[in-house]
Amino acid sequence: MSTTEDKAVRARWPVTLFGIALAVIGLVLTGGGAWLLVLGGSWYYLLAGLALLVAGVLYLQRRPAAVWVFALTALGTLAWAYWEVGASFWPLVPRLAPFLALGFVAALVQPRLSQSRSVAGAYGLAAVLAVGIAAGFGGMLSEHGVIEAKAAPQKVQDAAARPLADWTHYGYNAAGTRFVPTEQINKENVDALQVAWTYRTGEIAEGASEFQNTPSQIGDTVYVCTPLNKLVALDADSGAERWKFDPQVTDRKTWNRCRGVGYYEPAAVSQPFAFAEDAARQAVAATDEADATVAPAEAAGSPAAQACARRIVMTTIDARLLQIDADTGKLCEAFGKGGAVDLTTGLGKVDYDGVLWYYLTSAPTVVRNMIILGGWTFDGRSVDEPSGVIRAYSADTGELIWAWDMGQPEITKLPPEGGQYSRATPNVWSTPAFDEELGLIYLPTGNQQPDFWGGNRPETTEKHSSAVVALDIATGRERWTFQTVHHDIWDYDVASQPALYDIPDGKGGTLPALVQLTKRGQIFLLDRRDGKPLAEVVEKPVPQDVAEGDWVAKTQPYSTGMPALGTEPLTERDMWGATFFDQLACRIAFRKLNYQGEFTAPSLKPTLIYPGYYGGFNWGSAAVDEDRGYLFLNDIRIPQVVTLIPHSEIDESKLVAGHGVGSTYPMHGTPFVIDHAAFNSPLGIPCNAPPWGVFAAVDLQSRQLVWQRPAGTLEDVRLHGLNFHLPLPVGMPTLGGGVATASGLVFYAGTQDYYLRALDIESGKELWKGRLPVGGQASPMTYVSPKSGKQYVVIAAGGARQSPDRGDYVVAYTLPGTAQ
Repeated sequence: MSTTEDKAVRARWPVTLFGIALAVIGLVLTGGGAWLLVLGGSWYYLLAGLALLVAGVLYLQRRPAAVWVFALTALGTLAWAYWEVGASFWPLVPRLAPFLALGFVAALVQPRLSQSRSVAGAYGLAAVLAVGIAAGFGGMLSEHGVIEAKAAPQKVQDAAARPLADWTHYGYNAAGTRFVPTEQINKENVDALQVAWTYRTGEIAEGASEFQNTPSQIGDTVYVCTPLNKLVALDADSGAERWKFDPQVTDRKTWNRCRGVGYYEPAAVSQPFAFAEDAARQAVAATDEADATVAPAEAAGSPAAQACARRIVMTTIDARLLQIDADTGKLCEAFGKGGAVDLTTGLGKVDYDGVLWYYLTSAPTVVRNMIILGGWTFDGRSVDEPSGVIRAYSADTGELIWAWDMGQPEITKLPPEGGQYSRATPNVWSTPAFDEELGLIYLPTGNQQPDFWGGNRPETTEKHSSAVVALDIATGRERWTFQTVHHDIWDYDVASQPALYDIPDGKGGTLPALVQLTKRGQIFLLDRRDGKPLAEVVEKPVPQDVAEGDWVAKTQPYSTGMPALGTEPLTERDMWGATFFDQLACRIAFRKLNYQGEFTAPSLKPTLIYPGYYGGFNWGSAAVDEDRGYLFLNDIRIPQVVTLIPHSEIDESKLVAGHGVGSTYPMHGTPFVIDHAAFNSPLGIPCNAPPWGVFAAVDLQSRQLVWQRPAGTLEDVRLHGLNFHLPLPVGMPTLGGGVATASGLVFYAGTQDYYLRALDIESGKELWKGRLPVGGQASPMTYVSPKSGKQYVVIAAGGARQSPDRGDYVVAYTLPGTAQ
């Protein structure tokens, strides 16, 4: 081969490779686009695929027309993209980024096409496109979809009028507001926060365990419980271990959590109930008549009673209620039998081949001298699961005071001899709230088992499913019920703790409100006296298609008087991907699904559930800035795909009967099992466009969304085992909740990246973030040490939900120097 011929070959190969690449891309888009069109989807991919195929062939033939075909396709794509999603940054990325990259290559090979002499122009265009690519990548490092606050809030209350209290409840107080009236750490000095101490529990949150604990603080001691219910007392200033209690629970291999503990101090109870006076007589009678698990109360002033003047109340994942001396870490022997109450009494069968179907994961609710307990039942197992009964126990003796069995309301304590509480009733696995003045406890209820098929649910329990129920604290009898989903067959159970807050009534007074977040992204604002909406709620018609033997409600409640987050129905235009290939795959997958909105009933055809059974809003719950009347929120926007499969068509011995995505619920006693899958692209990225989680604030007085920002970044996210360490603020799904302070800060750590953040609640702007050793999914807490006068912010970090990095850390932050 001559030198001239050799140079000609070298000149042609970039054009040839580019032509082959365009032709292959065009073939893929043409085939996928034709399939999408048959499914009723967009014409774009078929037309663009054909155009790129033609352009590729023309490049292979070294014809100048190739440039024009490619350019027209790119311009058409730009117009189509803007028509579909406007100027929204993240939705534009998979639509336009491929053409920026291909255009850059096209400009570089242009001088080699048919011996073109426009070298300067071609390379100039390549430079412009390179700048565009760099600008696009730079744009990925910025927040998008931000809603900015338009004005600063006016204070509606004054934290200075309220004394600073210990953190004795899961949500700081019984009202569940997670608001601490302290201003020591504020907007001016928060950027100086530094690690004060770190404690390691010695129990890595691996396997079925997740470290979701919000510590408690009583006086100069911080109390932490691990997923396997080890309880640790730490010095509030140094983090030094004072004592450790191990209840010797067995790894349940299913759902190990301890989100919090309760606290009881008999001498501090201002309104004890009269039952404590004859607790010994009642306890003995209960033991004789129903094999109860409590013992007579110790006489006042006895050594056992004196030893437990301050008590930590803890439930365990093997269904025990314990009281531990807050000062020594030893069991309170006068409580129950040797310090423990068996919570399986009256439940009937709870153990199935060594697997418990009844767990206690959320913090017990201690009010006055009572302990109120619900429980978590294993999702989707059977129509014959343990009861969701709510029980109140004496905090003095462990005696059962009352029970609320929604299936058998005539039972007020233990079931009759030989009987049991109603099976598979809606449970309360999350945390109640309590109003001392009204004497009402507010229960967020789950949906009735087995979650996704309800053809045989009794009328007696239907009205209490996925609801807020108010019970009289003295009697355990129902006062009112507000249902957030009728006949819930989507696992839209109420996971968030209600928040109790008095909102201005516009007449110089206040209204006693209850704020209830839901997995649907709805926020219900209710009068906590009677459950009537304070913000408009409208019943809207929903799809009526349903699986054989089941039924759906004709309407469902929508809180139209309050903002809703992440609730817009998905469309094909909302499908996303890292490239236009997986975006096309997601569009095809979407078109094949059974989906008519959030109340599309599960069917034999794969069915899309969105917002999804993880939320919306989950157990992290809201934080209320009581001074400003702002509600701080964080959510999840990840849909799931479920499919009903007749029992007769599946080998149940091969079921992966786990929990959530990737498992199949056996749903024994129904016609079906139900399979769960993620709605992801072939690359493992969610098919719906970002954000997948946001931070937001709602003004409870104006009932308007004040601001919204993406929650966290991709910095610590792994995809197929690879971590690219890109801090792209797409907004990730979040667990845990926030804590607000009187200084106008919100602290939060439940993102997928490994940070504790401080946000300005007036604007949502990040003012500080501290790097954690692993991710955190617990809610943080804050306190002022009575010994040093310093404010600390504490977070349990055991690992983010989707991360393989696991730990056992409790990290406390404070300002340098001495307290001011």
